[in-house]
Amino acid sequence: MPAFVTLSGRSVRLEPLSLAVVDDLVAAASEDRSTYAFTRVPAGREEMVSYVEAALAEQAEGRTLPFAIRWLHTDRVVGATRLMHLEYWQGPMPWPPGAKGVVGEVPSVADIGYTWLAASAQGTGVNRESKFLMLSHAFETWQVHRITLKADVRNSRSRAAIEALGARLDGVRRADSRGADNTVRDTAYYSILSPEWPAVRERLLARLGLVVAA
Repeated sequence: MPAFVTLSGRSVRLEPLSLAVVDDLVAAASEDRSTYAFTRVPAGREEMVSYVEAALAEQAEGRTLPFAIRWLHTDRVVGATRLMHLEYWQGPMPWPPGAKGVVGEVPSVADIGYTWLAASAQGTGVNRESKFLMLSHAFETWQVHRITLKADVRNSRSRAAIEALGARLDGVRRADSRGADNTVRDTAYYSILSPEWPAVRERLLARLGLVVAA
């Protein structure tokens, strides 16, 4: 199972998700729910407790690493995100295919997903820095081969944010899942590969204003 870790940036700190921040998450998710048209976000304390408990259960199996997003500008928890769908390619292949094998020490590939923010934190750079911190950890500490990011094909704002990171569109999977609005959702799949990370990293550093002038 990946180690619990806190990822700190200039304006964002990603803290291990826990039941201790449930009330903070409820407050964040209650600001303006009209912004969640294409994103499934827990509503109310009971749903939030179930959401956190499910994430922690997956973490115990080594399948996800969930975070609460703390915006240092306000010292508030303003959302959540996670490294998820962790796959481990070390050791013998499990049999039959798809069976859960022995979990390795670090993931070989991962997704970034389940990201949502309070309305007051949207469009502030919190999302971009959160993604940068997770990408840096995945590529530089875990040394993953690939990071996948996905969005409802209709969610132009989320897709634009993913593309601004430097991720490449792999394609659209039609009728991929049930959407947040209870329709059948087509999903746009994006990825960043390890050889692409250095260029993506420099681009993100520039967008975050962290490049030191020569």
